[in-house]
Amino acid sequence: MRRHEFQPGRLIAGLVLMAAGVLYLLGAAGEADPPWFFVLMMTAGGLAFAAVAGLVTYAVRRDRRERISESSER
Repeated sequence: MRRHEFQPGRLIAGLVLMAAGVLYLLGAAGEADPPWFFVLMMTAGGLAFAAVAGLVTYAVRRDRRERISESSER
């Protein structure tokens, strides 16, 4: 199997959405009563954080690629 790049933005998004799903499951089972706006804000904030992490990862990798190509041209 070919190795793939680690993508922290996707990891964060997956964990946040999984946590929101667990909260809704607990609410449906009667174990917890999370307010709907808490879950909504948690999801929106987590997705925004995942987007920032993805953008930072992209910028770092792009800069690293440019440095490698500059050094190989010399």
